Amino acid sequence: MEYSFLKTIHVTCVAVTFALFVSRGVLSFRNPARPYTRLLRIAPHVVDTVLLASAVAMSVLSRQYPFAEDWLTAKLAALIVYIGAGMIALSARHAVRVRVTAWLFALAVFGYIVSVALTRNPAPFLQ
Repeated sequence: MEYSFLKTIHVTCVAVTFALFVSRGVLSFRNPARPYTRLLRIAPHVVDTVLLASAVAMSVLSRQYPFAEDWLTAKLAALIVYIGAGMIALSARHAVRVRVTAWLFALAVFGYIVSVALTRNPAPFLQ
């Protein structure tokens, strides 16, 4: 598979996963007792799987790997932080204030991940 095609898939999945995360957060804050629709329960897992698969494929094709490239290591570490914050943000068992704080933090981490990807620099805001 061609790198540019994989990158298009990856970037598209990034946009879709962002939209789904924002939507799920807003919906859960507005009515925490109401369950998500089937689409909002399943789609994030499908999109995130394609996102991760495209990232791995691009890494293999470009021969750039986490722990060998600082910027990919930073993205991977930030991804783990984003997932943790997102789990807290979307979990109904936490207080709304905690969930909103975690959601905003996850959005900031998401922005960091995107900026690292665009600049290929683990400290993109220090340029």
